[in-house]
Amino acid sequence: MSLDQVLDRIDAGLPDALDRLMELLRIQSISTDPAFADHCVTAADWLVNDLKTIGFQADRRDTPGHPMVVGHGGDSDRHLLFYGHYDVQPVDPLDKWDHDPFAPFVEDTPNGKIIRARGASDDKGQLMTFVEACRAWKEVHGSLPAKLTIFFEGEEESGSPSLVPFMEQNRDELTADIALICDTSMVSPGVPSIASQLRGMLKDEFTLIGPKLDLHSGHYGGPGLNPLREMSRIVASFYDDETGKVTVEGFYEGVHDTPQDQLDAWEDSGFDQKAYLDNAGYTISHGEKDRSCLEQQWARPTLEVNGIWGGYNGVGSKTVIPSEVHCKITCRLVGDMDPDKLRDRVRAHVEAQLKPDMKVVWDNDLEGSPASVMDITRPEFGAAQKGLSDEWNREAVFAGMGGSIPIAGYFKSILGMESMLVGFANDDDKIHSPNEKYDLESFHKGIRSWARILAELA
Repeated sequence: MSLDQVLDRIDAGLPDALDRLMELLRIQSISTDPAFADHCVTAADWLVNDLKTIGFQADRRDTPGHPMVVGHGGDSDRHLLFYGHYDVQPVDPLDKWDHDPFAPFVEDTPNGKIIRARGASDDKGQLMTFVEACRAWKEVHGSLPAKLTIFFEGEEESGSPSLVPFMEQNRDELTADIALICDTSMVSPGVPSIASQLRGMLKDEFTLIGPKLDLHSGHYGGPGLNPLREMSRIVASFYDDETGKVTVEGFYEGVHDTPQDQLDAWEDSGFDQKAYLDNAGYTISHGEKDRSCLEQQWARPTLEVNGIWGGYNGVGSKTVIPSEVHCKITCRLVGDMDPDKLRDRVRAHVEAQLKPDMKVVWDNDLEGSPASVMDITRPEFGAAQKGLSDEWNREAVFAGMGGSIPIAGYFKSILGMESMLVGFANDDDKIHSPNEKYDLESFHKGIRSWARILAELA
């Protein structure tokens, strides 16, 4: 039996595959909110039962947090592990959605059919492309193309607190020749991509405390030091407006310039900088002045302020100077940047800005992970590139990734395993935002792509 028969089966079975995806998308598996814990269990059980219909020996593995799903199938010298996550981001702000986030449907748009729902792109639609490829292969051949381990997580969107202990406790069971990860995107629509590097992540949070209680602004406005004003000043001090660079001393230690041949390859990858900016409502790039958007996104570090709050936020006015204010920040790391050293430097920068009568308290429970660089000389990467190129009728590109996927680093550090990231999301999928979508073409051709990749790897 040939690969063509598998591809034909995928085409014929697309309506049923779409129905299964819709079932999964209806489950409100929001991992960060305890109110949805039962829904996460429901999603895990749904995946276990679905994998069993393909012949996987699958079960739900409970953890102190949300369950993992592990499945095993196939018998071959080639052992592949596939990772995805079934949990999703919260849907807030709900009033920005044009429809129920958990009532999925297919929408006709000028650019083709799309699947609308929370999790359609991140990551349920993505992980089901691999599952459906396995289903079609099994239906045609009666067996799977390799020894396969399926590993689905339920806490990726909430910091993965159970992930490392679970991987350490199940090291032998999960270790394979290579890990395949679908939680990623294409460099531009219709351009299949394989991630060759990932930025790391550092999270931190701090509270500025000024007066010992909220103060009447008529009594203390002027002589009183306002923590909100001080927070604004400290946040502004992170950046150089002229260059777009971060001003924290030592911030760029471990950052390496991208080789010119790599930059040239990225420029030829089909990335449309104007469309990228238009998609977010920008007219110009606001980052480092001497770097392209693509280089900034894939190969440069960042320091971003993700949230500031304090004082009165209700209806109307309350004339107070707040006692304390709060700030959440994240840094994207590249090259050999050390998250622990960088945390110390960011904190030292903030503490150096403090005026008398102002103190800072740091959250000490936040994590950091370094950047990852994949060994694309391994034969699996060439095999995947061929399969993707054949399906999309253009050469697949090796691309960087602006996001941070700690699981790739954990596969390396805990299991000693290389990772290969292949996904079919697009930049306009609105992941983590209202009205998330996934192109039907991404779902369909994603299934076909995994079938081709499996054929090449096997």
